[in-house]
Amino acid sequence: MKKGEGRYNIVVIGAGTAGLVTAAGTAGLGGRVALVESRLMGGDCLNYGCVPSKALIAAAKAAKAVRRAPRFGIEVEEPRIDFDRVFEYMRSRRAAIAPNDSVERFTGLGVDVFEARARFVSSREVELDDGTRLRGANFAIATGTRPWIPPIPGLDEIPFLTNETFFDGQETAPKSLLVLGGGPIGCEMGQVMARIGVEVTIVTDVEHLLSRDDPEASEVLHRTFRDEGIEIVNRARVRSFSADPGGGLRADVETPAGRRTVTAERLLVATGRSPNVNDLGLDAAGVRHDARRGIPVDASLRTNVPGIYALGDVAGPYRFTHTADYQARIVVRNVLLPWPVPRAKADYRHVPWVTYVDPEIAHFGLREADAEENGTAIAVHRFPNDDLDRAITESSERGFVKVVTAAGKDRILGATVVGARAGEILHELLVAAKHGVGLSGISGTIHAYPTWAQAAQRVGDAYQRTRLTPRAKAIFTWLYRRRR
Repeated sequence: MKKGEGRYNIVVIGAGTAGLVTAAGTAGLGGRVALVESRLMGGDCLNYGCVPSKALIAAAKAAKAVRRAPRFGIEVEEPRIDFDRVFEYMRSRRAAIAPNDSVERFTGLGVDVFEARARFVSSREVELDDGTRLRGANFAIATGTRPWIPPIPGLDEIPFLTNETFFDGQETAPKSLLVLGGGPIGCEMGQVMARIGVEVTIVTDVEHLLSRDDPEASEVLHRTFRDEGIEIVNRARVRSFSADPGGGLRADVETPAGRRTVTAERLLVATGRSPNVNDLGLDAAGVRHDARRGIPVDASLRTNVPGIYALGDVAGPYRFTHTADYQARIVVRNVLLPWPVPRAKADYRHVPWVTYVDPEIAHFGLREADAEENGTAIAVHRFPNDDLDRAITESSERGFVKVVTAAGKDRILGATVVGARAGEILHELLVAAKHGVGLSGISGTIHAYPTWAQAAQRVGDAYQRTRLTPRAKAIFTWLYRRRR
């Protein structure tokens, strides 16, 4: 059957992680798949998200390592940063990964790829820019999100960057950068720019950077940023922007201490994301949607219209590459086996997230604040990195492991890890929680010495010590005396 003709098992709209995994998975099982993308294959993650940001973070860490070398008895000069070469490195890493998401690869997998915009004309048909109409038994809407630009007076009159222009829209290094927003994008890129020699100011309307994370983790980040010369203006509201007569821009900022003016050569707006639901013809298909929340779905990723799924960032509830991948696998199964029972459903009880600042901040599950809000009885077990031998040998003691368990029980409900390799350390706790292994099990597992992973074992040891009640200790003391 010719490309575009007949009926597809699934028409996937959007070629980010969610769409690509759905297309590849269905085609790999023998399904007929159409994949429609109006912009760049790979979506946010490849082009202006996870991949380029982590490459820049690696470069910034290298600059930090040079500056820290004297601590280890290695005398070096202050690193000379070549801004163009740093960004060239980032683009080379992105280019190395790009073939995995290319039109050629997916065509080779048997997917019909259309580089166009798709709009629903009914619940069973979409129309492309050139008038081609694609019919499908199922549809997967995986259109992602775009930067949300706050309605601040003057912002539309000055040039600014978002994550979509940050990696390819800077031809020269700025002397100073104002970051609007204290979430993951703003914090990661703010620290990168500071480490490659840019004066950075972060303005945020909340009290703590990374407000979704544990406040103790945020405090570690605040201390680190201040040590690295990053200015944080928190609990602040930008009243207006204007061009600075000397070049760059000016922000009129209201803080609890009063009004102040922040000037910078360049501005990065990192204030959140908006779902891409416009111009998709969703009304024609009868699909419910919301301009801020995206497309509501049930646990099986179904919209209100049978046969139409939504997944990835446009559907939420999490906006991570790994949850998009997870959701895509559920859609693939449900398209293959569409009967009511059994139907694959998403389980978000053990979703990890990592912010790749330095030190890293990683988390999953219940936080102390969540437990307090919903009245869950918990116990908290903690181990600081300044007591971890591997952290001491590398002079990277800043951070901790904190695990939340059910009160009086060895059942892991959540964890926060701050420090080097936090994203890797977290997964031992995550797997344990998902499969019912408690802290006592982690404590009793041999860990290689000295490793960062021992932090998880040590927090298990901390839990074990809570089980030694005064009565139990008295009994053990009596037993020891009898054996002397």
